[in-house]
Amino acid sequence: MFGMSRWERDLRAAVDELMTADTLAFGGVGFAGEVMPVTEAYHRVEAALDDHPEEVRRQLDHLLAEGSPAGRAYAATLLERLDPSAAQATWTSLRDDSTEFTTFVGCVMGRSTLGDYATQRLAAA
Repeated sequence: MFGMSRWERDLRAAVDELMTADTLAFGGVGFAGEVMPVTEAYHRVEAALDDHPEEVRRQLDHLLAEGSPAGRAYAATLLERLDPSAAQATWTSLRDDSTEFTTFVGCVMGRSTLGDYATQRLAAA
């Protein structure tokens, strides 16, 4: 990482966090509304979209290829802002993926397969 700028190091660290994510949560979770490290990482990548779209896209492609099921869901969600048609193709390709991850919506914890989540995202598009 020597020679990288601060934003590149921050982006790489955030993607590394998402790479092994086992939980999908876009906001605070539990009764206390605690923001999980993976959620913070998602927001750091999201914040880099406008200023560094090319590098973010490279990182999202890496995350989609190598990431955990939750990490791939985060990547496809971020791709929606960067390239909606590529995101739709990605969600379509994930519809048959039966790997599971934990989801949080507020204080409600659940489980989903990547395929079910992808189908929901496609239906909402």
